[in-house]
Amino acid sequence: MARKTDTIGARIRYWRMRRGGMSQAVLAGLAGVSQSYISQVESGRKTIDRRSTLVSVAAALQVTVADLLGQGAETGDPARERAAECVPAIWSALIEIEDGERRPATRTARELAADVGRSEQLRHRSNFPAMAQMLPGLLLEAAAAGGTALAQVAYQASACLRHLGYRHLALNAARVAVAAAEDTEDPAWLGASRFAYAQSLPIESASLAARAADRSLAELHSVAFDERVRQMLGQLHLSAALASTVSGRPDLARDHLTEAAREAATLGDPQDGMGFNGCGFGPTNVALWEMSIAGESGEPGRVIELSRTVRPQVLAASIRQMSYWLDLGRALADSGRRDAEALAAFIRAEQAAPVPFSLNPLAQDAVVAMAQRAKRRALPNDLRLLAGRLGLTLAP
Repeated sequence: MARKTDTIGARIRYWRMRRGGMSQAVLAGLAGVSQSYISQVESGRKTIDRRSTLVSVAAALQVTVADLLGQGAETGDPARERAAECVPAIWSALIEIEDGERRPATRTARELAADVGRSEQLRHRSNFPAMAQMLPGLLLEAAAAGGTALAQVAYQASACLRHLGYRHLALNAARVAVAAAEDTEDPAWLGASRFAYAQSLPIESASLAARAADRSLAELHSVAFDERVRQMLGQLHLSAALASTVSGRPDLARDHLTEAAREAATLGDPQDGMGFNGCGFGPTNVALWEMSIAGESGEPGRVIELSRTVRPQVLAASIRQMSYWLDLGRALADSGRRDAEALAAFIRAEQAAPVPFSLNPLAQDAVVAMAQRAKRRALPNDLRLLAGRLGLTLAP
């Protein structure tokens, strides 16, 4: 089977050899996993299904998780290449804004609002390459207007850059959003921007992300007098729950999930499927995050169990629907005996949000692992086609 060489397993082997030919046994010992696990990951027969394991392996190899995921360095994907062409201009705009420079506005308030709305619609559809093309000019126009406009556009930029794999720039954009929100003194936008900040921190900083969310929660609880703020409180609890799980604090994760579920039960799912700033906070979103947390906890059976109670279609954001099908597909594939169901779930994930799915290294590795298991049998045509769309070439 010929396949794309830049999978997570291939990168682990590359960096292991760069570290003086470190053996699999030594790497396994440093990372706290078994040698057979490292062997299976490097060969593509097994995927890394926990963020905490990625952190441990990256630390043992003295690289970043982004190095293992290939984020910021992928080539050959047309969608990402189109977006990558816009990234230097987005970065330049963020630097200019952070330095306090402001250009004269060239759009009326109505024109700016319409453009911000178009960018938001692209975010809901997960069309991040198209968003990236809009963002350089939109950021500068929003900076000229200041206030909520800048907080919203910087939030959009942070989400776009993070999903495209430019997490370091997503963090810059989140900081711009936080500063703009603090100027507006609007607690809902302050909560949204702080959520963007916590989401943009690298996986290695999970404990910092949890503490950042905790600080924001403490600040916002005293002003939680409207529905928008309560929705952002719920989102911050969810962010803190996942970050606490990654950093090895399941007790704190349970507390945050409980608080998020309590808040969601009183609010219900947003009637328009979006809610404030498109966050979609409510019981459905809580269940989706709980699925992700169960996967991070190494409980694929729990992921599958939760999936039976969730209707992701009630949320408008395609990225949330993709998250449901991706988490379910990875849980089904984990056993190695339900690959047909996993493949169907991955195809649904791709249909929900094609661009972020195609750029997701965990999705790529899961498809490679399924192909490895199927190579001694007839390779399903749907699997071959899906692999091709992910840039993977499977031998006949």
